[in-house]
Amino acid sequence: MCVQLLGFGIVQAQDTIRYAASTLVNVDYHHGQLSPAIGVHSIQTLRVNRDNKETGFGWTYNHAPMLAYWNNTFYLNYLSNPVGEHVPPGQTLLQTSSDGNTWSKPQIIFPPYKIPDGTTKKDYPGVAKNLYAVMHQRMGFFVSKSNRLLTLGFYGIALDAKDDPNDGNGIGRVVREIFKDGKLGPIYFIRHNESWKQKSEYPLYTTSKDKDFIAACDELLANKLMTQQWVEEADRIDPIISLKGEYKAFSYYHLPDGRVVGLWKNALTSISKDDGASWLYRPKRAPGFVNSNAKIWGQKTSDGKYVTVYNPSEFRWPLALSVSDDGLTYKNLLLVNGEITSMRYGGNYKSYGPQYVRGIEEGNGIPPDKKLWVTYSMNKEDIWVSSIPVPVKEKADGQADDDFEKLPAGRELDSWNIYSPAWAPVKVEKATGGTKVLTLKDFDPFDYAKAERVIPATKKLNVVFSVIPQQNKHGLLDIEFQDTKGTPGIRLSFDSTGVFRTKAGYRNKTLMKYAAGEEYKISVSLNTETRLYSVTVNGKDTGNNILFAPLESVERIVFRTGEVRRFPNADTPTDQMYDLKNTEKKAEKAEYYIKSLKTKSY
Repeated sequence: MCVQLLGFGIVQAQDTIRYAASTLVNVDYHHGQLSPAIGVHSIQTLRVNRDNKETGFGWTYNHAPMLAYWNNTFYLNYLSNPVGEHVPPGQTLLQTSSDGNTWSKPQIIFPPYKIPDGTTKKDYPGVAKNLYAVMHQRMGFFVSKSNRLLTLGFYGIALDAKDDPNDGNGIGRVVREIFKDGKLGPIYFIRHNESWKQKSEYPLYTTSKDKDFIAACDELLANKLMTQQWVEEADRIDPIISLKGEYKAFSYYHLPDGRVVGLWKNALTSISKDDGASWLYRPKRAPGFVNSNAKIWGQKTSDGKYVTVYNPSEFRWPLALSVSDDGLTYKNLLLVNGEITSMRYGGNYKSYGPQYVRGIEEGNGIPPDKKLWVTYSMNKEDIWVSSIPVPVKEKADGQADDDFEKLPAGRELDSWNIYSPAWAPVKVEKATGGTKVLTLKDFDPFDYAKAERVIPATKKLNVVFSVIPQQNKHGLLDIEFQDTKGTPGIRLSFDSTGVFRTKAGYRNKTLMKYAAGEEYKISVSLNTETRLYSVTVNGKDTGNNILFAPLESVERIVFRTGEVRRFPNADTPTDQMYDLKNTEKKAEKAEYYIKSLKTKSY
């Protein structure tokens, strides 16, 4: 079957990506009730504070991060405003990491740009006075064939908080080189908007005395897939853009036959046979995909398969992925990040959730671990990265047998999913005495540390784990037994009053008192068919209990240093314009050592 679409040519009806699975998201839960992709590690690279003490910048709107891997280093740039979206001044910053886990403090790569007084915009009221530009780019990096790393940004004009800086009437796109020693080259404009007739603060790239730099910029300008990312910011008639129109946040990947799959916001898609010089049809919504006005990322993975990463709902949570064998038909939906921390600072157009995801674009590097790396913002406030093992796994190979002292160095958490904020880090470290343990630390009053182990779905299960709480007068460690949808049926807790307890329906039941610094070897025997379980602590039987929620089977063991979060939800007002109190004050640190976790069916 063939169809003719808007003069774009003859298109095969099946010539589009599609989501062919039946799994859908339930937005009443931040995790959407999705099963996780196994081994995902989510790391916070930036926790913003208005008092400047952590990062040197007190700007609380941080968004649209981009990622590259070059010179054995991860590079991440993101845009920032003092409070809210489209409210100037704006700047773009850079973070780097050698391993993806520990990140540098951000440095400014494109500083605020003063707009000359008297500047106006076509078809929009208002006149600039004491006004700065805002950054709003959809592309962050380009590695040339000569191995030069360029980083880019776009200076747009927003005359007020409702004005669109990407209306084609901005100043233009800037570029500079990042050198192997970490130094930065001068800032140049690589392309001005046609409407910008005034003298610019930075020269055009062609004035550089570095011929190789000029050649790298020319190579970028000639690459239609690169420049297609510029469509929103560019002039609406800019000849450098192949496909013109309201197609936002372009990403792409190549199929084995050389065709290119293009992806845009709202899960719009099209196919190109000539590397983006033309497209077979106007972008249309990919059948089966659920995606609202947030970015969708697609790429070929190191195992030869393909992955899309996006928010599969009308909200910006959860963050999930889908895998395809051929780059066209996507067959599952798995969780990447199902957390929403508190939005500490209100602001213009700040949305809840992990959003605006980007990976490493074709040509911009391949990390040596061959994992899929993505970056995104949380609440348009903090910046995160997630590493996803390849091939993507959704089922555990076997029961857990994790003694952290005995597991291979550097691979202790291969089967674990971790959520690791800057003020609530999750790591494998050496405890007192030199024994390796999984540590969950928490001094963040608005977030928590979490480590999760997926196991085969089991109805009759024995679980043995060893925990050393480092305090008993503050902090909280919940240990939950969950099903495939993340529903807990058992919750054990080391609480802030020195009590080790279990949840018994509405109430909590005390099992015993616990002391700081002592090791507690806990054994749980459960049966989801009878809904009964027993807990033994250091050889002492604490009695039988009933699951507080029915489960068909247990598929995850979760360790978390905070209570379950249910805010925001689908009915929460869209815009938060207020700040939370005491946002810069750290909580008293709580710390827990997990020495081992072993599970088996019976």
